Amino acid sequence: MTGTSHRAAPGHTHPDEVPVLTALAALADPVRLTLVRELAASTEWSRTCGSFDVPVGKAALSHHFSVLRAAGLVEQRDEGPRRVNRLRRTEFEARFPGLLDLVLRETEPPLHR
Repeated sequence: MTGTSHRAAPGHTHPDEVPVLTALAALADPVRLTLVRELAASTEWSRTCGSFDVPVGKAALSHHFSVLRAAGLVEQRDEGPRRVNRLRRTEFEARFPGLLDLVLRETEPPLHR
């Protein structure tokens, strides 16, 4: 028996297909903003979904990642049993120049439990 995953690969929306209000709504949530900030500070494809310190359960975390994928901010892929993430910084910056730089500024304290 192999160690392959039986879950469906996540769907992704390219930032070129995202309306600005969808992007802003995705970034307005404190948990999602924390996820984006932590991804921005990490090496691409190095963070698993469970490696983020946010005050939500697995189902809510899955929802937050779904919103970020739909907004064109995050790309995910499965590596064996792990799902890893990357911030689509270059693509998102091309669509919304300067927006990520604005939201990545540490103007508020980070979200803690």
